[in-house]
Amino acid sequence: MTLVPMSRTPDVLEGTVITGAQAARPATAHVIRIYRAGRTLARHKHTRRTAMHLGYIPLGAYSIARMVYLSRSTRTYDQRIKAAGACGQHDVALQWEEAKLRWVTARHDRRMARREMALKTAKMSPYIAAGGTALLLLIGGAMAYADHNPHDVILPFEITAGAVAGVAFVISVCWGPLVLAAPYLAIAGLWYLGRQFANRADAPAWLQSAAAPEEQDGGLIVTADTIVLALQNLAGIAALRKAFKVDWRPTFTTIPVRDGQGYSAVFSLPLGVTPAMVADQRPVLARNLHREEIEVWPSAGPPGYASVWVADSGAVSKAAPEYPLLHEGTTDVFKGVPGGATARGTQVLVPIVGNNLTAGGLMGQGKSNALRVVALGACLDSLCEVNVFVFANNGDFDAYAPRLAVYRKGIEDDTIAAAVHRLRELYEEVGRREARLSALSAKKVTRGLAEEHPDMRPIVALFSECHELFGHGELGGLAAELATKTIKRARKTGITLMFDTQSSRKEAIPPKLLELISVRCCFAVTSWRSNDGFLGDGQFQAGVRATELRPGRDRGTSLITGVSDSQFEVLKWFFIEVDDDTGYDAARDVIGRAIATVKAGTPVGGSVRVAEVEHRDLLADLVAVVEDDVERVKLADLPGRLRKLAPTWTAYADLTGTALQKPLSEAGIKVYTTGGTLRVEPSDIRSAATQSELPDD
Repeated sequence: MTLVPMSRTPDVLEGTVITGAQAARPATAHVIRIYRAGRTLARHKHTRRTAMHLGYIPLGAYSIARMVYLSRSTRTYDQRIKAAGACGQHDVALQWEEAKLRWVTARHDRRMARREMALKTAKMSPYIAAGGTALLLLIGGAMAYADHNPHDVILPFEITAGAVAGVAFVISVCWGPLVLAAPYLAIAGLWYLGRQFANRADAPAWLQSAAAPEEQDGGLIVTADTIVLALQNLAGIAALRKAFKVDWRPTFTTIPVRDGQGYSAVFSLPLGVTPAMVADQRPVLARNLHREEIEVWPSAGPPGYASVWVADSGAVSKAAPEYPLLHEGTTDVFKGVPGGATARGTQVLVPIVGNNLTAGGLMGQGKSNALRVVALGACLDSLCEVNVFVFANNGDFDAYAPRLAVYRKGIEDDTIAAAVHRLRELYEEVGRREARLSALSAKKVTRGLAEEHPDMRPIVALFSECHELFGHGELGGLAAELATKTIKRARKTGITLMFDTQSSRKEAIPPKLLELISVRCCFAVTSWRSNDGFLGDGQFQAGVRATELRPGRDRGTSLITGVSDSQFEVLKWFFIEVDDDTGYDAARDVIGRAIATVKAGTPVGGSVRVAEVEHRDLLADLVAVVEDDVERVKLADLPGRLRKLAPTWTAYADLTGTALQKPLSEAGIKVYTTGGTLRVEPSDIRSAATQSELPDD
């Protein structure tokens, strides 16, 4: 216990007894309050911002020192040589060695030249001074002689001295303000240089961490070290982590280089790691590279290697530029038509003649617009005949109708039958053109040949929502067969087929047809099966993944193959504006311009008439072909009889006895097996036909 005197603690009653801890408590509380206030002040955003701006000043001095150091040293060359050696590019390292030697030699030559110039100036200074004095004396003597005044001899010296005095006076007047302002100007200059340096990717790490997150991520330059660091932090690949632990490092066959609006690189993978594994870790890889997922595209490279394309931040999200032919211009389908802009920033020509195209993906992602863009390009070629079949009741191509040689739309059987008829005509046209090329001693249809011979004009046939065509119960198989046969032989004849659909299943578009198509376009899909169905087997494993496209957000963007030397492109299609409320279609004016340029002999306005569609009843035809039969008839004989009865009916063209079993079974007609041969009773056919004609109760 301690008795505190009144004189020492006037705020405490006399005689009050307090402990030592209690006596120390007020001082501790003050310290704590001061600490908390200081911490709050230090953490305040304005304090931190002030500290950051103050930090720019020494950083500016550092950047100047660094610039001077780099300009006088070989560090830059040494780093390039080391990087090339680490990547196994010894020829590149040798080139940098030679460049370093040239730089060192040039620096030595400059230093020697400056030294020699200084020595010459020192040696010449007496002569320069004597020459100047003599010149002034000569001028003064001439003036004295002219004015008959000897005093004029020194007049040039007085004038020169006055000029020097005037300059000295101006300097003396300005010197004070300049000296006073110099520190502030220097600080402002250092602050500016420091701020500029802080935004660079090679700024000190402590300063980058102090910057705003969006500033950190947005300007990251992709280098070999960046990719190695990103790979080191892919925690989902055990074999890759193990390789890094034993000091494995990837070898770059292509050091990250600018590729359009991004960077491309090709690097090796350790044993046990495939490009598909890296592609599976794409979200983490993108994060490690400070990019959105859609901005990083790892894929398969040469055996044992992976390639990656990393877009500039925000490049993929940019809208495609305006359709380049909206107001003027024509196309040449032999060279290709405008399709859109890649993530690399280059505009793509979609090849037409000698190619075929398919577009697939989820509903509402831009398939129809893609085909509208391609079809509009074909319409702007004065030689091209364009056919369009839309198996839906929409008006996507209504504005194109005046320019189209064939235009049919709808979900009725008539539209399906008309498309099949046209496919048969195109297949027959392939044969005719092959014979025509042989007669002309030509190997393929060219633009010059098409201009000279109107019967050899290029034909583009487009089938939108083709799942309705190939999924048709009666005519789907025949349509698939005709389309496949046509594509197999049409490459040199100037006939091109195009399809779009929502599904890659065989009922929507036959695999045997898809594997023959050279230009494949896939919008957002949800499964690897759909991805490989549209882009080709193994593409998902190779890292070509339309599953990474975001439905809705990436509408109008697709992965496309066959339009460049790259394995694939991320293509943002041009958009042909439409307004469903007002009926406005930007294609209408373009079509009007296209019609004005069409060459004579190119069919337009529905001038190509598709063969009239027949309406036939299978049961009625079966009754007709077994009219004279009493005994059971071989099932295999019925297709031949049906073709003889209706030779132009496409449904019977490739009909077989096996294919006939299903409609017979649906009609309630039993197929018997007699002696290993399938047969039917004529009476059963007549009875089924009679039952189908009876009215419903």
